[in-house]
Amino acid sequence: MLNWLQQLDELLRGDRTRADQLASGHLSISLRIFVPAALGLGAIYGFFMGWFALSGDSDGRYLHALAVTFKVPLLFLFTLLVTFPSLYIFNALVGCRLNFTSTLRLLVAAIVVNLAVGASLGPILGFFTLSTDSYPFMVLLNVALLGIAGTIGLAFLLRTLRALARAALGPPAPPPPRPPENADAAEMAAPLGRLAATREVAEAAARQDQAANSIFRVWVFIYAV
Repeated sequence: MLNWLQQLDELLRGDRTRADQLASGHLSISLRIFVPAALGLGAIYGFFMGWFALSGDSDGRYLHALAVTFKVPLLFLFTLLVTFPSLYIFNALVGCRLNFTSTLRLLVAAIVVNLAVGASLGPILGFFTLSTDSYPFMVLLNVALLGIAGTIGLAFLLRTLRALARAALGPPAPPPPRPPENADAAEMAAPLGRLAATREVAEAAARQDQAANSIFRVWVFIYAV
């Protein structure tokens, strides 16, 4: 349990998506840890979501609350299962360096971040469950809270894709030294050549960012559908 929490904390802090790990195209994200983590975190939010049903007097309210508890994490993971083949194929066509397993790890990590934020917002949902009996309000509140969690999860995914694209270029080159005032033409040409190379690297980084943005947009569209 402590190991599970430690790895989740490292993921949220960015320690498992560092530049040195991304440069090798490998993500230090264990599916044996983070898939159960996604199930557990989703179940926490699902519990608070289904709690509102317990305030009613229907015969099936307990079964309904139990179903919602399990439905939330399964919805996220089942959607990933259905969409992953197309997500990976497009990822390979665009030229992303992530292999099959690393792509799966990245998407599971994004879901875990999403559900971790959702689980942290669960007590807020529970507070309003005890404070109101308005079903429309609770629906809107769930949309708002899941929207916040989804936005943060997408931001994590886009940031990691961009970092991965930049890592493919290697470490940034140091800026060229300033030539002395009495330097001749040859000494002046060398820093200018390094400056031109630096500009080429910057242009390549911009192209990598565009590729990462393209992957992100298509992934979001496929996953949303």
